[in-house]
Amino acid sequence: MLKFSPANAKTQWLRKSKGVAMYLGGSRKVYSLDLPAGHSCPGAKLCQSKAVPRTDDPSRFTIRDGRYCEFRCFSASQEVQHSATRNLRWFNFDMLRSMRGKDKCRELMYASLPLDCGVLRYHVAGDFFKLAYFQAALDLAIMRPDVLFYAYTKSLRYLLELPKMVDSINGVFLKNFLLTASRGGKDDHLINLLHIREAEVVFSEKQAGRLPIDHDDSHATTPGGSFALLIHGTQPAGSDAGKALSTLKGKGSYARK
Repeated sequence: MLKFSPANAKTQWLRKSKGVAMYLGGSRKVYSLDLPAGHSCPGAKLCQSKAVPRTDDPSRFTIRDGRYCEFRCFSASQEVQHSATRNLRWFNFDMLRSMRGKDKCRELMYASLPLDCGVLRYHVAGDFFKLAYFQAALDLAIMRPDVLFYAYTKSLRYLLELPKMVDSINGVFLKNFLLTASRGGKDDHLINLLHIREAEVVFSEKQAGRLPIDHDDSHATTPGGSFALLIHGTQPAGSDAGKALSTLKGKGSYARK
């Protein structure tokens, strides 16, 4: 069975979002299904970071940034700091990789989904790493219309193999499955081709320009246009991303209360 993570400091604010209230009645909760950052992200580029064993002590981990990395994935930093988090994500990744075809993936996901799940975010860490998994996620949304599913993704190549979105400009794939392209990946050239809404990480509120800034996933979980996300997570000291994060003083942080 897959292991689901409870709402983090950001997604727990969704209870205050009018757009998802119908999915969170009673004791229903927000969960995420997470995979190891970088390792499960075939489309990552500007944010590509991975937690890898240290050469001097393989029992400990460090960050390895990708060649084109401009800002570190906050989830990779989490995996360096917390072995339980890292192990959970690798457990899920190994389970899903072992499933052959979308039917097996879907069966596993359906059986594993918590009974009290009202909203599921795919991948606070990770991404859709194979087409069968992406297809299974859509099938699950059809099977569970009572749950709101949403995701950011850089795996845009797989969308070319999937049915056309209902209203991709507003992020609607199915009525209860909202998808946002995450700019900064290898497949950015497909964003305009697919006419899909997008989210872009910015280093300042000024850089966002006219794009609204999503501080709590309320934009990601409701139909609407493109939006921005403020840089967050641990960034290399002295880097442009690190300087921007210091200037923001915690705005947009997943640790924000």
